[in-house]
Amino acid sequence: MFMTKKHDFKTLAVHAGQKPDKLHGALATPLYQTSTFVFDNVQQGANRFAGEETGYIYTRLGNPTQAVLEEKMAALEGGEAALAFGSGMAAVSAVLMYFLKSGDHVVHSDAIYGCTHSFLHEIICDYNVSATSVDTSDVQKVKDAIKPNTKVIYLETPANPTMKLCDIEAITKIAKEAGIVVIVDNTFMSPYLQSPLELGADVVLHSATKYIGGHGDVVAGLLVGSKEIMDGIRMTTLKDIGGIIAPFDAWLLIRGLKTLAVRMDRTCENAQKVAEFLEQHPAVEKVHYPGLPSFPQHELAKKQMKGFSGLISFELKGGYDAGVKLMNSVKLCQLAVSLGDVDTLIQHPASMTHSVVPEEERLEAKITPGLVRLSVGIEDVQDIIEDLEQGIS
Repeated sequence: MFMTKKHDFKTLAVHAGQKPDKLHGALATPLYQTSTFVFDNVQQGANRFAGEETGYIYTRLGNPTQAVLEEKMAALEGGEAALAFGSGMAAVSAVLMYFLKSGDHVVHSDAIYGCTHSFLHEIICDYNVSATSVDTSDVQKVKDAIKPNTKVIYLETPANPTMKLCDIEAITKIAKEAGIVVIVDNTFMSPYLQSPLELGADVVLHSATKYIGGHGDVVAGLLVGSKEIMDGIRMTTLKDIGGIIAPFDAWLLIRGLKTLAVRMDRTCENAQKVAEFLEQHPAVEKVHYPGLPSFPQHELAKKQMKGFSGLISFELKGGYDAGVKLMNSVKLCQLAVSLGDVDTLIQHPASMTHSVVPEEERLEAKITPGLVRLSVGIEDVQDIIEDLEQGIS
């Protein structure tokens, strides 16, 4: 299928990377569920290992199904190349270990996924890599946190779970002047709603478990960036640490991406209505959603995002106890971690996804004990609202 950058996102989501099966003419991408590949002769095997001939060797090094996923994802994010991993954290750890060496320093958003925080402050720190947590919604604070040995600025925007935004373009300008790599976790937005590479980022990261897959049936991660960076990661921290994606999981993500635009349109529409309902509810203290005019960074959201996604966090006036009552009372909304599913999911960050973050840091990042995170799905929006209403009541 001939594709160009002139094609619309919705068309690329369906067709990019897809090639008719030459053997039988299958329309759907074939699933190459194989660990190894047969060589025609010894010389061909030697040439492939030496990098003198293209072709597949072993699925840890690459697989035809995975290649279609990576080509499609690169097209959607506007990057030269992409890499697929067995989980979002496999992608996080691989990209950070690729860029950070002993003695280096990383600046990161204060509200980030709990396991990313643990990797930076409990694992990689043992290898003489230091990390500074800052409020990256304040560009000046990011600039002030930079040290002579800072090699990476790691952004999560919107932040998990506070929905706080980073001005990607402004921060990348500062980073480029200092020769610092900018990595942006784009999981909450998907490539349909936000394009960090266009705003100057070097690498875009996704927990593909979420909106990319979209159906709650796969765990995976993705990186997108320049071919040079992706090739470097593929032949080092992906190949040698081995956080690879299974061919079947790659196949599931290819299928998920075909409906990404349709799902995101419905999710955004539902989330806006749910956020407006919550904001007007007398039992709700505060709603954090970039699509609301009351959101402090609403103008920045309109500037760098094409939509506001499906993630909402909010606090009830009754605090922690009221939040627990709500989460134990909902019937349609499912009490579960993760996000980006077609199902509406509700969870408590302080005791679940961010429990590994020290309490002092959680509070500083505005992850309060009563904060509830809602990932709005594609169900009928009135049914979602009625479920939340009865749960709150």
